[in-house]
Amino acid sequence: MAEKLKILVTVKTYPQPSRRYDEIVCTAGVREDGTFVRLYPIQYRHMSYWQWYKKYQWIELEVERHRGDPRPESFRPISTIRPCGKPISSQKGRWAERKRYVLAGGVGTMCELEKRPQSEVSLGIIKAHAVEDFLTKPTAREWKPEWVDRMRQMKLFGPDLKPVEKIPFKFSYKFKCTTAGCRGHTKMTEDWEAGELYRKMRDRYGDEKLACEKVKERFFGHMCAADRDTYFFVGTVLEHGSWIVLGTFWPKREPSPSRKGSRARYRHIP
Repeated sequence: MAEKLKILVTVKTYPQPSRRYDEIVCTAGVREDGTFVRLYPIQYRHMSYWQWYKKYQWIELEVERHRGDPRPESFRPISTIRPCGKPISSQKGRWAERKRYVLAGGVGTMCELEKRPQSEVSLGIIKAHAVEDFLTKPTAREWKPEWVDRMRQMKLFGPDLKPVEKIPFKFSYKFKCTTAGCRGHTKMTEDWEAGELYRKMRDRYGDEKLACEKVKERFFGHMCAADRDTYFFVGTVLEHGSWIVLGTFWPKREPSPSRKGSRARYRHIP
């Protein structure tokens, strides 16, 4: 049954080849009440420019339950995506408006989510108690042969688009969540912005190692800094049920309550 949704986009993953859908960008966001929604397939680069949407921008569209996906948050777009207004900025105190929707459904922990089957929950936002590192690991430089063949077919019979570049590194966060006694988690991130930043820095400096350092500087040194209240948008990979980081939410830390007459202090991530 068709349903009309209004969604605040919070996640866009790096484009991935798909045997069934050619190329997809997993998009996720929240309704006004804070409940999470996953939208796919979305062939973002094939869409008209006026349909392109940004993170923290409201979109409207008609959807139906994704029959091939048992995850409760998964929906298939069946109408044109309509961006609504400008994205909610992070400037001039607008983080509070983002938080109003992003945190409206509550915050979980990675330890708790991993205990539940993805048929019950497959999207969420968790609080990072301590972000310990941002890891870079070399991976295959080319897509799998069957995907390369598929992308060649796309070019022959579909839109004349250059196949998306494979990022030859895997980026992961190492962190502890707020569950008491958490032993720590290492989760890969598929945030589109990380892949794009790598490509931009590599092209600017002509150095892959330096490009990876710039990604870490942004996604760890800045987004997980002591003055940031860091959260992760997380979701499952359908085939395996494993959890990954889909995006980072990093508003300014609120000053800790202080005694009358004393200066406000920030609580630092250990």
